[in-house]
Amino acid sequence: MAMSETYVAEVPLKGSAEKHYKKWRNENHVFQDAVGHHIQGCTMHDGDWDSHGSIRSWNITCDGKPEVFKEKREIDDEKMALTLKGLEGQAMEKYKKYEVIYQFIPKSKEGCVCKITLIWEKRNENSPEPINYMKFVKSLVADMDDHVLNGQNKA
Repeated sequence: MAMSETYVAEVPLKGSAEKHYKKWRNENHVFQDAVGHHIQGCTMHDGDWDSHGSIRSWNITCDGKPEVFKEKREIDDEKMALTLKGLEGQAMEKYKKYEVIYQFIPKSKEGCVCKITLIWEKRNENSPEPINYMKFVKSLVADMDDHVLNGQNKA
Protein backbone atom coordinates (compact mmCIF):
# COMPACT_ATOMS: atom_id res chain seq x y z
CA MET A 1 0.00 0.00 0.00
CA ALA A 2 1.42 3.37 -1.05
CA MET A 3 2.42 5.91 1.59
CA SER A 4 2.20 8.77 -0.91
CA GLU A 5 0.77 9.17 -4.34
CA THR A 6 -0.91 11.50 -6.78
CA TYR A 7 -4.43 10.99 -8.08
CA VAL A 8 -5.48 12.75 -11.29
CA ALA A 9 -8.97 13.02 -12.77
CA GLU A 10 -10.71 15.19 -15.35
CA VAL A 11 -14.27 16.37 -14.96
CA PRO A 12 -15.94 17.57 -18.19
CA LEU A 13 -17.76 20.89 -17.83
CA LYS A 14 -20.08 23.01 -19.96
CA GLY A 15 -19.04 26.56 -20.81
CA SER A 16 -15.65 28.20 -21.03
CA ALA A 17 -12.65 27.40 -18.87
CA GLU A 18 -12.33 31.14 -18.20
CA LYS A 19 -15.85 31.35 -16.75
CA HIS A 20 -15.30 28.35 -14.48
CA TYR A 21 -11.88 29.57 -13.37
CA LYS A 22 -13.25 33.05 -12.59
CA LYS A 23 -16.01 31.58 -10.38
CA TRP A 24 -13.59 29.30 -8.52
CA ARG A 25 -10.92 32.01 -8.22
CA ASN A 26 -13.00 35.05 -7.27
CA GLU A 27 -16.42 33.89 -6.11
CA ASN A 28 -15.93 30.71 -4.11
CA HIS A 29 -17.71 32.34 -1.15
CA VAL A 30 -20.98 31.48 -2.97
CA PHE A 31 -20.23 27.75 -2.96
CA GLN A 32 -22.12 27.10 0.28
CA ASP A 33 -25.28 28.53 -1.30
CA ALA A 34 -24.76 26.65 -4.58
CA VAL A 35 -23.70 23.26 -3.24
CA GLY A 36 -24.82 23.22 0.38
CA HIS A 37 -24.83 19.42 0.40
CA HIS A 38 -21.01 19.60 0.04
CA ILE A 39 -20.12 22.90 1.74
CA GLN A 40 -21.97 24.32 4.73
CA GLY A 41 -19.78 27.31 5.52
CA CYS A 42 -16.44 29.03 5.26
CA THR A 43 -14.36 31.21 7.58
CA MET A 44 -11.68 33.52 6.21
CA HIS A 45 -8.60 33.65 8.46
CA ASP A 46 -6.16 35.65 6.37
CA GLY A 47 -6.39 37.49 3.07
CA ASP A 48 -9.38 38.03 0.81
CA TRP A 49 -11.63 35.71 -1.20
CA ASP A 50 -9.61 36.27 -4.34
CA SER A 51 -6.10 36.71 -2.93
CA HIS A 52 -3.08 34.45 -3.38
CA GLY A 53 -1.97 33.01 -0.04
CA SER A 54 -5.33 33.44 1.67
CA ILE A 55 -6.14 31.04 4.49
CA ARG A 56 -9.66 29.78 5.12
CA SER A 57 -11.55 26.95 6.81
CA TRP A 58 -14.36 25.10 5.07
CA ASN A 59 -17.15 23.18 6.77
CA ILE A 60 -17.79 20.27 4.42
CA THR A 61 -19.64 16.98 4.31
CA CYS A 62 -17.55 14.07 3.04
CA ASP A 63 -19.00 10.54 3.05
CA GLY A 64 -21.99 11.87 5.00
CA LYS A 65 -19.79 13.13 7.85
CA PRO A 66 -19.13 16.76 8.78
CA GLU A 67 -15.50 17.82 8.54
CA VAL A 68 -13.43 20.98 8.66
CA PHE A 69 -10.70 21.65 6.13
CA LYS A 70 -8.31 24.56 6.71
CA GLU A 71 -6.32 25.48 3.62
CA LYS A 72 -3.85 27.92 2.16
CA ARG A 73 -4.71 28.89 -1.39
CA GLU A 74 -2.30 29.53 -4.25
CA ILE A 75 -3.36 31.09 -7.55
CA ASP A 76 -1.80 30.62 -11.00
CA ASP A 77 -3.72 32.83 -13.45
CA GLU A 78 -1.52 31.83 -16.39
CA LYS A 79 -2.45 28.14 -16.03
CA MET A 80 -5.98 28.90 -14.72
CA ALA A 81 -5.14 26.77 -11.68
CA LEU A 82 -5.87 26.95 -7.96
CA THR A 83 -3.89 24.94 -5.41
CA LEU A 84 -5.37 24.27 -1.97
CA LYS A 85 -2.78 23.15 0.58
CA GLY A 86 -4.18 21.45 3.65
CA LEU A 87 -3.20 22.97 7.00
CA GLU A 88 -5.63 21.55 9.58
CA GLY A 89 -8.76 19.43 9.89
CA GLN A 90 -9.74 15.78 9.70
CA ALA A 91 -7.83 15.21 6.44
CA MET A 92 -4.64 16.55 8.02
CA GLU A 93 -4.99 14.11 10.91
CA LYS A 94 -4.53 11.31 8.34
CA TYR A 95 -2.11 12.95 5.88
CA LYS A 96 1.20 14.78 6.24
CA LYS A 97 0.59 16.32 2.84
CA TYR A 98 -2.77 16.98 1.22
CA GLU A 99 -2.95 19.28 -1.79
CA VAL A 100 -5.68 19.66 -4.37
CA ILE A 101 -5.01 21.42 -7.68
CA TYR A 102 -7.97 22.51 -9.79
CA GLN A 103 -6.93 23.46 -13.34
CA PHE A 104 -9.49 24.59 -15.90
CA ILE A 105 -8.50 23.59 -19.45
CA PRO A 106 -10.34 24.70 -22.61
CA LYS A 107 -11.49 21.84 -24.86
CA SER A 108 -13.95 23.55 -27.22
CA LYS A 109 -16.18 26.63 -27.47
CA GLU A 110 -18.88 24.74 -25.61
CA GLY A 111 -16.81 23.05 -22.95
CA CYS A 112 -13.74 22.54 -20.87
CA VAL A 113 -12.40 20.15 -18.28
CA CYS A 114 -11.35 20.64 -14.72
CA LYS A 115 -8.19 18.61 -14.18
CA ILE A 116 -8.07 17.68 -10.51
CA THR A 117 -4.75 16.60 -9.03
CA LEU A 118 -4.73 15.30 -5.45
CA ILE A 119 -1.23 14.95 -3.97
CA TRP A 120 -1.05 13.18 -0.64
CA GLU A 121 1.23 11.53 1.87
CA LYS A 122 -0.03 9.36 4.71
CA ARG A 123 0.88 10.12 8.33
CA ASN A 124 1.30 6.38 8.98
CA GLU A 125 0.65 3.00 7.37
CA ASN A 126 -2.82 2.77 8.94
CA SER A 127 -4.06 5.96 7.27
CA PRO A 128 -6.43 5.16 4.40
CA GLU A 129 -5.77 6.30 0.86
CA PRO A 130 -7.85 9.46 0.23
CA ILE A 131 -10.23 7.88 -2.27
CA ASN A 132 -13.21 9.44 -0.47
CA TYR A 133 -11.67 12.92 -0.73
CA MET A 134 -11.05 12.46 -4.46
CA LYS A 135 -14.70 11.46 -4.91
CA PHE A 136 -15.69 14.56 -2.90
CA VAL A 137 -13.70 17.03 -5.02
CA LYS A 138 -14.85 15.43 -8.30
CA SER A 139 -18.47 15.64 -7.16
CA LEU A 140 -17.99 19.24 -6.00
CA VAL A 141 -16.64 20.29 -9.40
CA ALA A 142 -19.40 18.45 -11.28
CA ASP A 143 -22.14 19.88 -9.04
CA MET A 144 -20.84 23.44 -9.53
CA ASP A 145 -21.11 23.11 -13.34
CA ASP A 146 -24.72 24.30 -13.74
CA HIS A 147 -24.25 27.01 -11.12
CA VAL A 148 -21.24 28.44 -12.95
CA LEU A 149 -22.96 28.20 -16.32
CA ASN A 150 -26.19 29.82 -15.18
CA GLY A 151 -24.75 32.17 -12.58
CA GLN A 152 -27.47 31.18 -10.12
CA ASN A 153 -27.21 30.91 -6.36
CA LYS A 154 -28.69 27.40 -6.31
CA ALA A 155 -27.34 24.58 -8.43
